[in-house]
Amino acid sequence: MATKKEMEVVKGVDLKRYMGRWYEIASFPSRFQPKNGVNTRATYTLNEDGTVHVLNETWNDGKRGSIEGSAYKADPNSDEAKLKVKFYVPPFLPIIPVVGDYWILYLDDDYQYALIGQPSRSSLWILCRKTHMEDEIYNQLVEKAKEEGYDVGKLHKTPQTDPPPEEEGPKDTKGIWWIKSILGK
Repeated sequence: MATKKEMEVVKGVDLKRYMGRWYEIASFPSRFQPKNGVNTRATYTLNEDGTVHVLNETWNDGKRGSIEGSAYKADPNSDEAKLKVKFYVPPFLPIIPVVGDYWILYLDDDYQYALIGQPSRSSLWILCRKTHMEDEIYNQLVEKAKEEGYDVGKLHKTPQTDPPPEEEGPKDTKGIWWIKSILGK
């Protein structure tokens, strides 16, 4: 089997411009997200120490599930957009740290859409500042992912409503969405 080439990542990302809300347009299914999750989004806020506060939200059966974490540059001396993200699970009793890679594989000049991956190629996200993305842009990002060695047949489009849900909806305070996702439901 041929070895896969190192993925190309964006260089020189302006983290301040990258902050804010991003909507998940498509992703590889993950055991950390419910299968029938909708309106999935991430909100990034730059902390004073240069790390990033991460709030991931998804709606499942009309209830909002969320998890908070942090992101930081994998190598502070590199200009490559290779970040690490850390969450504590389960969300209702956050005691176990889970760390993952967050590599920005593509970012348009206006910071309106992005392709995010991991070196293992087991996770992939297509993100946009709006709840919907033009097909032409979506197809370009899928093609870029394919060039980077991803099996794009695993991509699942995330249903988004327009307008998006309110900031606060009924919460899943018991973390049932997280338990169901771990169980593959």
